[in-house]
Amino acid sequence: MKQLILIAGLSAFTLAMLQAQGTVYGIKGGFTMATQQWDALNTDALFLPQGDFFIEDVPESNAFSLFASLGYHPKGSALRNRFFNNVFNGQLTRVPPERFIFHNASLVLGAKQKFDIGRGESRFFYSVGVRADYTFDTNLDAFDEINNFFFTTLPVDDPTYIREFNYGVTVGGGMEYNISEFVGLSLELNLHPDFSFQYEQPEIPGVTDPFTGNQTTIPERQIRNIAFEVSLGLRFLRKVVYVD
Repeated sequence: MKQLILIAGLSAFTLAMLQAQGTVYGIKGGFTMATQQWDALNTDALFLPQGDFFIEDVPESNAFSLFASLGYHPKGSALRNRFFNNVFNGQLTRVPPERFIFHNASLVLGAKQKFDIGRGESRFFYSVGVRADYTFDTNLDAFDEINNFFFTTLPVDDPTYIREFNYGVTVGGGMEYNISEFVGLSLELNLHPDFSFQYEQPEIPGVTDPFTGNQTTIPERQIRNIAFEVSLGLRFLRKVVYVD
């Protein structure tokens, strides 16, 4: 079903491009505030760079357009301000911050509704789209030693639990400004909630607690991504001129 939706979206976008009065190509980038929903554990936001290449049709009215973007959009979260009781001095000791990063390539297909400002050199817009992410790497191997030596509930670097393909929606808005007839700038704010779980680990029974020697169970862990992004873009217009 997901493949059919993606194919249908690409087909509709290609048809719109063929009928458009012009095409905008561009690049955009900025920062993402990545957060994750973990079971029974509160995590902190992670701030990371992100960027895209994009293409957008320019219909005659320029009020409604379709777009596609492909780029690097990391997801993740962090654990900060955690303390443990130091058995050597009996005092609370702060645990160093831990960052969990999932490196993703993201494809978004969507639509924009635009509203001219003043003489038409600037426009406000809001947008919505469907998104597919491919996770090509993580930093979870940095926690292998901790997970192997201590009894922890940190995510495990195991491809069985890490979902490679995720999906969700992208909603946002922003402003476009024309520098010249063929060059423009854009400022965008986007929210990227996932529908799928980035990490899904079942309950693991029969684990030996290294501190007590007793058998215990590592609880189920499900992690879902939510990211908020701010991007600045550079737009290049290619016009289509029809000659009779």
